[in-house]
Amino acid sequence: MRAIVYSQTGAPSVLQLVEREAAEPGAGEVRVRVVVSGVNPTDWKSRAGATGQALAFPEIVPNQDGAGVVDAVGPGVDTVAVGDRVWMLLSAHGRPTGTAQELAVVPADRVVRLPDGASFDLGASLGVPAVTAHRALTVADGGPTRLAPGALEGRTVLVAGGAGAVGHAAIQLARWAGATVVTTISGPAKAALATVAGAHHTVDYTAGDAAAAIREIAPGGVDLVVEVAPAVNAPLNQAVIANHGTVAVYANNGGDRMELDVRAHFALNVRYQFLLLYTLTPQALRAATEDITAAAEAGVLPVGEDAGLPIARFPLERTAEAHAAVEDDFVGKVLIDVSDPA
Repeated sequence: MRAIVYSQTGAPSVLQLVEREAAEPGAGEVRVRVVVSGVNPTDWKSRAGATGQALAFPEIVPNQDGAGVVDAVGPGVDTVAVGDRVWMLLSAHGRPTGTAQELAVVPADRVVRLPDGASFDLGASLGVPAVTAHRALTVADGGPTRLAPGALEGRTVLVAGGAGAVGHAAIQLARWAGATVVTTISGPAKAALATVAGAHHTVDYTAGDAAAAIREIAPGGVDLVVEVAPAVNAPLNQAVIANHGTVAVYANNGGDRMELDVRAHFALNVRYQFLLLYTLTPQALRAATEDITAAAEAGVLPVGEDAGLPIARFPLERTAEAHAAVEDDFVGKVLIDVSDPA
């Protein structure tokens, strides 16, 4: 089989196309014929060595997310069967076997059935973005721990950076769950993407008083902020958060340190909730995959430019270019065509 590997950290050029023998799934494992692999910022950061840690394995196949068809199952697996269409998450977490290869062996609990009618493109676009968005939407003070129609009824959700992959999924899931969705963006093009994704309101933070605009939409404040840039947006969040509001932080865009006015926050009983996909409990991951699958089955998580998430495609042999596109902040989703969907 063909696979993309790297044996040292560095620029996208460290990614090499090689031929490897397909591994057999062990107990509790599944082998998937990968049709589409998804690329996320976490993938290029791991490849680039952004954490400063040495490689955990001599050779690594990158990319956490993907979609394909179950090719084989190991002993003890009864959650999926050969021939099932599936989406994958955390494929390379703690393992050398990501989705940038034709046949990937992963633990069965990281493989989820893809609903009938859901495309492989959608399946490869879920994983990191959708699970992160789900977690951010289910950590609010007094809020729901599961998402379904009506779960966020009566709440106002502010999604920072609604044109990004996590922001896109957060808009879709929050709207599906009944929230009023506001998002901040940096211009008309991104506003258009967020609007077709389902945002009720867009606020251009580069033009005018964003806090005043958000307060006009939500006079009582926003109940939950899905935050990608906490250091930059801390003053805005303080200005618009409601009493008992929650700021769910999933990234550090714009800086690693932030300054908070303690008195203003404790006066409003504000919760700052930090979250990381890789350290979620198995229960939280299971809840996320179940709810996301239900949303996909309901048809509320479409991808593509018409759905607010433009797609850039690359063949497997051009995975380095795919990583470079994400590293260069492509607005949308970068996908890699790995094998024939038939």
